[in-house]
Amino acid sequence: MNDHGRRRLGVILGVGLACGLLPGITLSGTETLDIGLSVLMASLVMVVLTQVIFVGPSGRVPPGALLVLGLVGFVQDALIWWLLSWLGPKIAYLHVDGLTTILLAALITRSTLLLLSQLGPAAETAEG
Repeated sequence: MNDHGRRRLGVILGVGLACGLLPGITLSGTETLDIGLSVLMASLVMVVLTQVIFVGPSGRVPPGALLVLGLVGFVQDALIWWLLSWLGPKIAYLHVDGLTTILLAALITRSTLLLLSQLGPAAETAEG
């Protein structure tokens, strides 16, 4: 799996974990299909926006750079979750309660994304 695939998978897993673990995220509907559609819509928004404006490592990076990229990516994810908290009730898919939930969801999403990006194969160095 290449870096883009790991990034997308990390975002999708992160959104799914955030929606499942955080009590401040309310998904619309009571049926499994409605809940799945809610998570799918949130994941779709996150994947599209993180692909358009991506801040993060491509492959393995040193811990210092990973920390800086993680912090900037965390701010990006928090802004996207803030957008979802505003957009969700308007399209009747999900509701995000409060700044604490937004920050925790961003932390879960970015942590999952960074974990999967670091699990990939090490970048090959050019010898010349």
